[in-house]
Amino acid sequence: MRGRGSLRSPRGYTNLDGTTPDKGLGDLLRWQLNRKRTSPYVTPMRENDGAALHDASPSMTWIGHATFALRFGGKMIVTDPIWSERVGPRRRNAPPGVALAKMPAIDIVTVSHSHYDHLDLPTLRRIGPDALYVVPKDVGEILRSAGLPRVVELDWWETHEHEGVRITLVPAQHWSMRVPWDRNKRLWGGFVIEHEEKRAYHAGDTAFSETMFQEISKRIEPIDWAMIPIGAYDPVWFMGSQHIGPEDAVRAFEILGARHFCAMHWGTFKLTDEPLGEPPQRVRAFWKERELDASRLHVLDIGETMPL
Repeated sequence: MRGRGSLRSPRGYTNLDGTTPDKGLGDLLRWQLNRKRTSPYVTPMRENDGAALHDASPSMTWIGHATFALRFGGKMIVTDPIWSERVGPRRRNAPPGVALAKMPAIDIVTVSHSHYDHLDLPTLRRIGPDALYVVPKDVGEILRSAGLPRVVELDWWETHEHEGVRITLVPAQHWSMRVPWDRNKRLWGGFVIEHEEKRAYHAGDTAFSETMFQEISKRIEPIDWAMIPIGAYDPVWFMGSQHIGPEDAVRAFEILGARHFCAMHWGTFKLTDEPLGEPPQRVRAFWKERELDASRLHVLDIGETMPL
């Protein structure tokens, strides 16, 4: 799938609308000095020994955060995999839904961008060099330097096909950085994964952009399963330009015209100020307010497997 690709200036990539988040070090310090304390939270979990993932039947399992294990098109596909105990100073609030040792062989890995809570090199090294890694432009060098040679880099709207599974990089409203001097030097995005007439969309990290979601809907339809973040939004004055909240996640789902909403990016790591259990409460309340079909909303427990 071809079309207008990413936008890059001498200062780096920008979002589809030409913007990037405008918060700097002063804003970060202001937030950190005024952070809210929240009560401990036990994230719901399901015991999962991985047996269902070895079955060829299409399924989706939430491992935690933005990591899903998809049995799709006969392949085992993993999104933004993190099996590590911690990401920087942040420890997991809940263990991975399926232990990596219990996973079947992983065929394809998608990585949406270079932030540490989405591109976790210790996990990728454990998955190893046999998997195919599909990443946005300029992210591949990080993986290759870690000894992972099978890397495909995509621009927005570009597609790579691997043994009947088509993977397209689509825009996200976000940014990238691993060290201070590479800010926005690597592209970010979401992925649409297709097999035959079925499509799964993984949004990666994204803020709300009506124009962007409309563009994805116009170019790629219908989307059967939309994996959309619902957490890491408070304080909104700092996070609103890079992360989507529960209500806007539902609005994005409606714009996309997707058939099923699959919540992610909550309950695993304490990244921001909202209580860890607040995002699913708010998404369920807004879903009800919009009078949407309850059977189309999937807020999985960590480790829960859903047939596709």
